[in-house]
Amino acid sequence: MLVIYKLAKTLIVMRPKLIYAFIALFLFSFSANSSLRWNATGHRTVGKIAESYLKSSTKRKINKLLKGQSLAFASTYADEIKSDKRYNDFYTWHYVNMPLNSNYEDSEKSPNGDLATGIAYCKKIIKDENSSEADKAFYLKMLIHFIGDLHQPMHVGLASDKGGNDFKLQWFYRDSNLHRVWDTEMINGYGMGYIELAENADILSKEQVKAIQEGTVIDWVNDTHKLTQKVYASVNEGDNLRYRYSYDHFETVRSQLQIAGIRLAKVLNDLF
Repeated sequence: MLVIYKLAKTLIVMRPKLIYAFIALFLFSFSANSSLRWNATGHRTVGKIAESYLKSSTKRKINKLLKGQSLAFASTYADEIKSDKRYNDFYTWHYVNMPLNSNYEDSEKSPNGDLATGIAYCKKIIKDENSSEADKAFYLKMLIHFIGDLHQPMHVGLASDKGGNDFKLQWFYRDSNLHRVWDTEMINGYGMGYIELAENADILSKEQVKAIQEGTVIDWVNDTHKLTQKVYASVNEGDNLRYRYSYDHFETVRSQLQIAGIRLAKVLNDLF
């Protein structure tokens, strides 16, 4: 309250135009930070779920590499370093672009790499006995994040609209885009933290878990792309999405987070 009081006193003596500029900057900063926070929730949920499916030996080795950090904590690292230009080469590793009627094998590949090639490279470094501990830890953090990205339908979207980022619409009368709705808005609107989401994941049998973990990373990309087709078909540009959209699609979000966690555990158990 003291901070608010001092801020109010300061605003009283400021010129009106400066006041408006300050308020706009504050609201923009709050909105941006809120978006980052909820975008992280999905990745942390994936990491938390994965921990439940790790072998004890895998947990010990990962704990040593990450110096005690949890998978949930490490899961957002690949997004956090985007602000550092030294890591620009990893930018295209967060997604795959392909036509809706295509699959990964038949689509044009990015010369700078994509989700599938990025995951393969991370696994290669981690498995290499000659890799340093620092490199293994770095690429482990990247791998944890990329497996999460792989299961978000708009990370396997169209190049023409940048995976839905240029697919403009509204979320409860506020400007948004299709990518943000699936990355952030629905999770935000549900109001659960990552621990709650992980703890409330569906109860699955051993047979169901085994079925989810079958296949290769390329198979998983193609699986997600089938959902991508449905997502694009579910909306039109300019739509104002509200409660009904979450009612129809949030179970898909929850399911994808759980599938991603189960498959992340499979990848890590195989690696370690």
